[in-house]
Amino acid sequence: MNNMVKLNNVLGRIPVHVAIIAMCVVWLLPAVGLLVTSFRPVQDVNETGWWMVFAPPKGAAEYKQFCSPCHGSNGSKVAGVNLFDPDLVSKYRRSMYLAATFSKEFDGKVHIEKDQWPNEQQTANILSYLRRESGLDTRPRFTLSNYVDALVGYRGRETYREECAKGNIIPGERTCNFIKDMTTSQTGMGRAFINSLLVTIPATILPILFAAFAAYAFSWLDFHGRQVLFAILVGLQVVPLQMTLIPIYKIYTSLGLNGTFLGVWLFHTGFGLPYAIYLLRNFLGALPRDLFESAYLDGASVWTAFFRLAIPLSVPAIASLGIFQFLWVWNDLLVALVFLGGTTPVMTYQISNLVTSLGGGWHLLTAAAFLSMLLPMIVFFSLQRYFIRGILAGSVKG
Repeated sequence: MNNMVKLNNVLGRIPVHVAIIAMCVVWLLPAVGLLVTSFRPVQDVNETGWWMVFAPPKGAAEYKQFCSPCHGSNGSKVAGVNLFDPDLVSKYRRSMYLAATFSKEFDGKVHIEKDQWPNEQQTANILSYLRRESGLDTRPRFTLSNYVDALVGYRGRETYREECAKGNIIPGERTCNFIKDMTTSQTGMGRAFINSLLVTIPATILPILFAAFAAYAFSWLDFHGRQVLFAILVGLQVVPLQMTLIPIYKIYTSLGLNGTFLGVWLFHTGFGLPYAIYLLRNFLGALPRDLFESAYLDGASVWTAFFRLAIPLSVPAIASLGIFQFLWVWNDLLVALVFLGGTTPVMTYQISNLVTSLGGGWHLLTAAAFLSMLLPMIVFFSLQRYFIRGILAGSVKG
């Protein structure tokens, strides 16, 4: 009987597990495809999908069908003819030159009977395979060029490293000093990454700092109108920031804050405070009252209780709030676009500029997307052990 109950329990969990696995696959598959694509050369990205990355090289199937029966898998089965010889393959720069050999006679026999000729696309694929196997096509299967080009903002027909290998230096634009080009180029993700850091770090620290003081006051200090002020604060969370862009923009214009980091810091701090205070207040309010009363009896001041008790005990909530605020500011485009514009581009703004007006350079978006995801993922996984505890702050008492 017990075995039947265990078997029923196991079988009952199978649909749930299948559903969870299916959801994970649906979420992860596009991300995996994006990651694989970001390491592929642009030619491969344009020719085949990411799922073909571990498949045989292009043209391998056509070569096996039309060429290997006579020439062998290594291309040297016929005496005196090596299809993988670079000197031989270099003579056929285009597939039409290779197709012209099909009707020729070798040792009294037609090279390929007409009814067995490959079509134009198959011929092009065979030539592509021969070029790769002979070493004339040195294209790697995986490359970091997409990331390098995205960081320095290179736009061209080749890659940044190939241009620098040829000595193609452009004064004021490309010095071929990677670190310098990455940190100074106004079209690359490297400088945009630094700008995003300069925006996000202060805009994350300031709301948490001010919210901690306010949350402690709302939780443990008695003053007139405390509940009314807190209710107003909670209500401010529903105010969309788009409503304030024009008024704040006019104020910043009169104060000379447009186009400055300080203006963006103040804006994100102002709109981050309502939720930050709400979250921290719920967490601090759930702490035992006896803990603070004992501290006061021992002679501790309000500041001592705040810094020695409230802050250390609020680390889970602060970490959770830090994740929310960091991700919100890091992924923001609207505020940065309005108050910083294109003169001080952040990553969300710069990603869209990697693609030209004619659609060129779109392959760099895959690398740029993972560059923009890198730091948020590090922050989240570093603080994720506090995330659940912090987000449930104040939801259960007792």
